[in-house]
Amino acid sequence: MKAAANARLPVSLHARPAAPSATCSVRNRKKLKKRKERPCSRSYGREGNISFGGSEKFMDYNVKPMIHRFRQNDMNIVMDVNSGIVHVVDDVTYRVLEFYKGEGREEALSALEKEYGAEELNEVMDDLDELIRAQSLYAPMDKNYEMAIEDKPIVKALCINIAHDCNLRCKYCFAGQGGYGQWRMLMSFDVARRAVDFLIAHSGHREHCELDFFGGEPLMNWHVVQQTVTYVRQQEKKHDKKIKMSLTTNGMLLDKEKVKYLTDNHISLILSLDGRKEMHDSMRPGVNNEGTYDRIMKNLQYCIKHRNGEEYYVRGTFTRQNLDFTTDVEDMLNHGFPAVSMEPVVGDDTADYSIKESDLPRVKDEYDKLAKFFIKREEEGNPFFFFHFNMDLWRGPCLPKRLRGCGAGHEYLAVVPNGDIYPCHQFVGREGYVIGNVFEGLKNMKMMRDFRVNHVFSKPECVDCWAKFFCSGGCHANNEAYAGDIHKPYGITCEIQKKRVECAMMIQAYNKLKAPKVMHQPGTKAARKAEGLSAT
Repeated sequence: MKAAANARLPVSLHARPAAPSATCSVRNRKKLKKRKERPCSRSYGREGNISFGGSEKFMDYNVKPMIHRFRQNDMNIVMDVNSGIVHVVDDVTYRVLEFYKGEGREEALSALEKEYGAEELNEVMDDLDELIRAQSLYAPMDKNYEMAIEDKPIVKALCINIAHDCNLRCKYCFAGQGGYGQWRMLMSFDVARRAVDFLIAHSGHREHCELDFFGGEPLMNWHVVQQTVTYVRQQEKKHDKKIKMSLTTNGMLLDKEKVKYLTDNHISLILSLDGRKEMHDSMRPGVNNEGTYDRIMKNLQYCIKHRNGEEYYVRGTFTRQNLDFTTDVEDMLNHGFPAVSMEPVVGDDTADYSIKESDLPRVKDEYDKLAKFFIKREEEGNPFFFFHFNMDLWRGPCLPKRLRGCGAGHEYLAVVPNGDIYPCHQFVGREGYVIGNVFEGLKNMKMMRDFRVNHVFSKPECVDCWAKFFCSGGCHANNEAYAGDIHKPYGITCEIQKKRVECAMMIQAYNKLKAPKVMHQPGTKAARKAEGLSAT
C-alpha cells in the first residue's frame, strides 16, 4: 500500500478466508467507509478497494465488551456477555453499573453522590475494577471465536422424515399437516438405510452422532423405524460410532409394544401435548376434526410410567388463544408429566392463532409468572423440568454452537422420503432448498456455506445484542419464512427468546444461592446420577 501510494496507483485487495486478519492490517490507516454491496467491500480513500468475496457478509468481528442488567424476583442480576458470568449485586452496585464501565467515575459520582455518598460509590467502583481486571465483567471476547468461525464443519446430526403423513390435523403445523405441502408418502427402508450411511460417511472422525425420527407422525411407518434402528446398531459397531436416536410423536399410536421397544433401545422421546384438554383439542384435532386429548393422554401416561429412566419430555405449543400458558404447564404437571416445554407458535400474521407484536408484553409477563411458579415448586420440594429454563451457565454449549446454534444446513440436515436432503426439517418443501440426495450425495455446497457463515457476527442485528450467545441468531427457517432472509432475525421470536433467557438466568442464580431441590431432564446423565442409576 505504501508503494502504491508513492506511485499514485490504486490497490485492490481481495480476501476470502483471511477477511478478519486483512481487516486488522488496514484498520488503523484511515477511517474506512462501510458499503453494503455484496461481495462486501470497504473503500480505502483513493487508494482502491478491499473486498471480501463469496457469500460471507463482512463484519469486523471486533466484539466489544458488554454487560446486561435486569431486575427479576427481587434480584439485581448482571451478566457479562462475553464471559457468560452472572453476578447478583446489591442496589448501589446495580445503579453504579448504569454509568460506570471501568472509566467514567466522575459521571457516576455526579449522578449518584446525593443518593449514596462519594465514599460508598468509590468503594463499589474499586470492587468493580477488580472484577474487570479479572475479566469477570466487561470481559474481552475469547480469541478462539475467529477459529470457530472458520472451522470446517462435519455432519453431526440427521433428521429422518420417515413419514410424510400424519393422523392429526394440527392447525398450526409447519409441515402442512404431514405432507409438507407436497405429497403424502412413507420412507422406504432403502432410503432410511442410505440416510444412515450418509450420516456415518459425513461425520468424519466424530464418535458421537444423532439421528432423529420425525414426520408427520413417524409411528405411521413403524416397521421402517424398527428396521432402521437395527441397522443403526449394526453400523455403530462396524464404524466405531455412538448414534443417539430420538423420536417425536403425537402419541396417538403409542401402545405397550412400541413403548417397550423404544425404551429397550434407548430412544429419546419428544411427546406432543398442548396442555389443557380444551386447548389441545382445539388446535390438535384428528382427521375427522375429533378431539384427541383423551386418547393421547392415556397413551402418554402409560409411556412415561414405563420409560425406566430413559430420556423424554412432553412438548406443548402455546398460541394467541392460550397466552396464559402457565396454566397449561401446571395442567401437564398435574397429569404426571414432570418434564415439559411450551413453545411459542410461529405462523403467518394473518392466522388467528399467531402471536402478534402487540402480544409481546403479555407473553413476557406470563414468562415471569411461569418462572415464579417454577421457583415456588422448587421451594416446596416439588420441582419440575422446564426445557427452556434448563440453562447451564457454568459448562454451557461449546463456542461454535453459541455462534451458530443448531447447525442447520451444514452440521444438521434432514432427509425426506424420496431421499432429498434439506438444511433442516423446517425447510422441507420450500422451493430452492434441496442440498442433495442420499443416492447422489451433496450437490449445493454454496448453500451449505451460506448456512455455515450465518453466525451471530454476520448479522448486524445480533452483534451488539446481549443475548447473542444464547439464541445464536434464532431459527434459520423462521427467519427465512417471517423475516424474509435466513440472515435476518425474526423480531418476535427474538424478544421471546431474550425474556426466556432472563428467566433462566434468574432461576439459575436463585438455585446457586438457595440450593433447592432441582429436577433434571429424565434420562440425562445428571438425572440418572441423582436417581442413583448408572450414567450409561
